[in-house]
Amino acid sequence: MKVWCLLATLATSAVAFTVPAPIASTSYLSASTTEASPFVQGHKIIRDDLPICYVYDHCPFCVRVRLALGIKNVKYNCFFLPNDDIPTPTKLIGKKIAPIFTIPEDDLTMAESLDIIEKVDSDERFGPTGQLLPSTARTDLKSWQKSVQILLRTLQRPRYVATGLLPEFQQIDGRHAFIKNHQLPPYEKPEWKGDGTDENPGIAMEEKLKLYAEAMAKDPAPLVEDLNAKLIELDDMVFSQHYCSEGGLSMDDIDLWSRLRSITIVKGVQWPEKLRAYMDNFSALGDVPLYDEMAL
Repeated sequence: MKVWCLLATLATSAVAFTVPAPIASTSYLSASTTEASPFVQGHKIIRDDLPICYVYDHCPFCVRVRLALGIKNVKYNCFFLPNDDIPTPTKLIGKKIAPIFTIPEDDLTMAESLDIIEKVDSDERFGPTGQLLPSTARTDLKSWQKSVQILLRTLQRPRYVATGLLPEFQQIDGRHAFIKNHQLPPYEKPEWKGDGTDENPGIAMEEKLKLYAEAMAKDPAPLVEDLNAKLIELDDMVFSQHYCSEGGLSMDDIDLWSRLRSITIVKGVQWPEKLRAYMDNFSALGDVPLYDEMAL
């Protein structure tokens, strides 16, 4: 009953769920032993026909592309897709997916974040090529990301839809589309979504809404404490405030920062000094804002 009272209260507010050749490495040294120079951004690239990037704001794969374009100082039009919009991406690329990148002057439309970034960084029309160093395939970063996966899903997913501020969730159908398709721990995707059979129909939408409301209403302090400890671990892995791997700005940063950005939607997170500077630096360099001002 308390959960449904909460849901009813939220239903008229902005936070409602229901309202209308790389070498692998296992550890990294601190930048204190080596001088780390910041990335020098080139001049603004403005094509007569601007590229268009279709994205969801919360999606780390979409953020990869936005970050790379910003670092390369390429002006583009950013189109935020409602989360329930199926026709638009289907017309562009054949299915509901993001990011989608179009280059009007080439009549080219493509998907997959890494392919898009490779295209832009290898095309002289978008500035000097090869500005983004290849991934170093660091296993320590991948292991860290895996270790916080459940923790971040628990904290981030309810907050994405609860803020009422992310563009893809401005309408109730967009919020419900996300809740319908994105499970909360301890559920796994097959159990959450089902497969359309009588044996596995998935969790009812009414129950999913309750679970999201309960997750949002629960005191996040213990989980935030765990996350703060994990960020201290990560701070030791990050080479400098300018790039996470020794050698310069690379695809390691494109991937890592894009995943870390959503942590800023969680109120009460304590960032170690170097890691916080890393987040702020790339936000400014890539022209992709953080969520601190809307954190819940």
